[in-house]
Amino acid sequence: MENQNSPLVNNDPFLRDLLLFSTIAKRASFIAAGSELGISPAHVSKRIAALEETLGCKLFNRTTRRVSITSDGEVMLVWAQTIMDNVNGMLETSLGDRVEPRGTLRISTSHRLGRFHIAPILALLRKRYPKLEVWLELVDRRTDLIAEKFDIDIRIGEVNEQNLIAHKIAESHRILCAAPSYLEDRGHPSMLSELTLHDCLLFRGRDQSFGVWRLEGPNGMESVKVTGPMASNHSDVVREWSHEGFGIIMASTWDVAPSIEEGKLVRILSSYRQTANVSAVTTVRASGSAKINVCLEFLTAQLNAGAYALKGF
Repeated sequence: MENQNSPLVNNDPFLRDLLLFSTIAKRASFIAAGSELGISPAHVSKRIAALEETLGCKLFNRTTRRVSITSDGEVMLVWAQTIMDNVNGMLETSLGDRVEPRGTLRISTSHRLGRFHIAPILALLRKRYPKLEVWLELVDRRTDLIAEKFDIDIRIGEVNEQNLIAHKIAESHRILCAAPSYLEDRGHPSMLSELTLHDCLLFRGRDQSFGVWRLEGPNGMESVKVTGPMASNHSDVVREWSHEGFGIIMASTWDVAPSIEEGKLVRILSSYRQTANVSAVTTVRASGSAKINVCLEFLTAQLNAGAYALKGF
């Protein structure tokens, strides 16, 4: 974390030592950390020895070739990063727009959305705000923001947890599609209930009930129990199977837009759709952070009109 310009860090020896400790852990090198912070190697060793004495534990194993953090050091590092984040949060609150966003952003999201949209947008964010550091984790489940120490979880669909705040950053919905080859062989369903007679390729999204599709159509919300010969927890796999004519899929418009444009998939039952807006979910406490608000504003702008915007119909 690049906190060395913080007045609180500069004026407090303990915070300076925590910053040094965190930087060494990140760089795995006393020399590299000293160079980054403008401190001589001898002074780096002196300050870490003093910090180890204060904390009563050994933080690093040091040899002539490498530096590795100890198990006690791993525990202390979590505390150090929390303290530094809290210092930055206090400065953000007091200084507002007068301080450049800094510190680490820990973000989680699903695989395809993360790879093709969120990751490149965060790269653009980092170029604009070079004092931000980004950790992006792609997972096939919803994360526990508090227990897993994430700042933002970017989700598709409803947010039901009462202790979280959902910031809608893009509108979207899911639609039904199939390959031309499948439709030539099995025919076009004319109503939602006919999906029970078809092969449906099942993808368990982070917010979806497995094997039950709920869509809104001319008669309001309807549910249909679907089955099929193939299923996966990875949307890329299911979409490729649909390209090969194995069955019908329900997927977000931005996920299948290229396939429809290329003629690999055809939309069916076009009067039916399922709301699947993209939300950035935060804790109540984190929602007031300047760095998080900057990130949310940037994500909203880029997902709706940037180079990596989500396509719709």
